[in-house]
Amino acid sequence: MVGVIIISSILVLLAISGFFLAYTVVFPRRFRVKETLGIEIENGKFDWNEYSAWEKEEVICQSKFGYPLYCLYFPIEDSKHCVILSHGITYSRYGSVKYMQLFRSLGFNTLIYDLRHHGDSGGSNTTFGFYEKEDLKTIVDWVQRKLGTDSIIGTHGESMGAAISLQHAAIDPRISFVIEDCSYSELNGILEYHLKKDYHLPRIPFLLLASIASKLITGMSFNQVSPLRDIKNINVPVMFIHGAKDTYIQPSMTQEMFDQKINGARGIYLAENAEHAESFWSNPQEYKRVVTQFLKENQII
Repeated sequence: MVGVIIISSILVLLAISGFFLAYTVVFPRRFRVKETLGIEIENGKFDWNEYSAWEKEEVICQSKFGYPLYCLYFPIEDSKHCVILSHGITYSRYGSVKYMQLFRSLGFNTLIYDLRHHGDSGGSNTTFGFYEKEDLKTIVDWVQRKLGTDSIIGTHGESMGAAISLQHAAIDPRISFVIEDCSYSELNGILEYHLKKDYHLPRIPFLLLASIASKLITGMSFNQVSPLRDIKNINVPVMFIHGAKDTYIQPSMTQEMFDQKINGARGIYLAENAEHAESFWSNPQEYKRVVTQFLKENQII
């Protein structure tokens, strides 16, 4: 009897730990929109006066999953090119502004937006691309209606936004290119890395239990999110970017995805001395040169 009680108690504790870990993954702490704006301005990531002067259009797209997606569209006169920028986890659309001038200078209309469960968009949880890739497809629908079916549409993503861009490109043939900056290759892989690094816990049984709990909470199990697996379905040019000193998402994940990109053009830039999501700020001119050259080589511009 005592043995049964002990085993039952252990199973209950394991179940609780699985739900706790799943909860921390799919309900991340998020910054408020005004917080992200303040952080970006305070850190000199963009000039508010310049940003305010740009013509812009507020757009609300309706996700197929029943919530609004808050977007801001910045037109360039007579341009049929557009890039959609996706920010990283916990942040908001303002995390994408730092990249906008680069694309605007190349003649791109730009669209920034708040991901599902972030900023002013809806959505009850974060799924690392499982649902978000469909949201991005919905935004592409809007851009194509705006600019026409002959428009050239690409995506740029940072961190989780990069992973979303890759997963989206695998299901949406309308995309002409992807610039991915510091994506994870697999959700299971990055969670296992942080489970050990941050909590000193083994993959088995904790990651499996958390994945089961996530499936119950969101409809997504962790192994269903794999940009690495999706790479084989991406035929358009992809530029892979990563900070060489990134300890949050390992640069080896980007290298692995680059190696697996066998269909269509590819490029890779490992920014020396850059930490997570800092490749642009470590050397803005080199970042712009690399992206511009890649787009020219692939006849995007």
